[in-house]
Amino acid sequence: MTSSITTESVRPTRSIPADIARSWLLVNAMKTELFDQSASSRADAIILDIEDAVDPSQKDHARSNVVNWLAGGGQAWVRINDATSPFWADDLAGLRGTPGLLGVMLAKTESADQVTESYHRMDGKTPVIALVESAVGIEEANHIAKGQGCFRLAFGSGDFRRDTGMAATPEAMAYPRAKLVVASRVGNLPGPIDGPTVGTNHPILREQTGITVTMGMTGKLCLAIDQTTVINEVISPTPSDVAWATDFMNDFEANGRVIRDGSDLPRLGRAEKIMKLAVAFGVQPSL
Repeated sequence: MTSSITTESVRPTRSIPADIARSWLLVNAMKTELFDQSASSRADAIILDIEDAVDPSQKDHARSNVVNWLAGGGQAWVRINDATSPFWADDLAGLRGTPGLLGVMLAKTESADQVTESYHRMDGKTPVIALVESAVGIEEANHIAKGQGCFRLAFGSGDFRRDTGMAATPEAMAYPRAKLVVASRVGNLPGPIDGPTVGTNHPILREQTGITVTMGMTGKLCLAIDQTTVINEVISPTPSDVAWATDFMNDFEANGRVIRDGSDLPRLGRAEKIMKLAVAFGVQPSL
């Protein structure tokens, strides 16, 4: 059953720039009844999925669902099939020039050339999030981050574990997460997007999102609408962080923006970053 809500009536409560977006909600492209609901949720970004979520026999149908919804006024990113699949070229050709397409997430990225080729097939105007899901992809992350058109890196943690046999523990996943964080810095990209948490347990989600932040990642894939609020809260600066940044900036301005010692520049950079995010995410300083 299709939702009776039209795309024209969807008005997200806020618009978070994609370079600092925290919650990235994956939506099965065959479940069109979820499109409007997801677009009006608290997710910073939605990704209509025509890759893993869709049976090979339904790829054309799923792609048509996405194109029709975007052409009708929707806005979203789209996870496309990987560059070695028989569906990749059709995905890019079918999505090219579609209004409302914010960018594509390239599944199973393993080289910079795959990103660059995808970017050029979309007229060199559509940003590409490189979803890294294998040992080869992790080891090539520095090059992938420098690929033309690469906008952010993302971690396909489930497929990575299947590829390597590694466990899902923070210790086992520290290396690939760190690789993506360092590669993003090398490529001058925003922080990477972490893999999703499977299940409905919010305390576990909160704990795992805390690991995302600890590792230096700045976004997280999510699989359900109710995960978005937890992810947004944990990845945002805390009210106490904002209070510290506000006090530091006020003191810095009152002293004529003069650098007094070697710790001022790092603290200034941290304060400015916190204030930027606080404004974007609507976080008020604690009293």
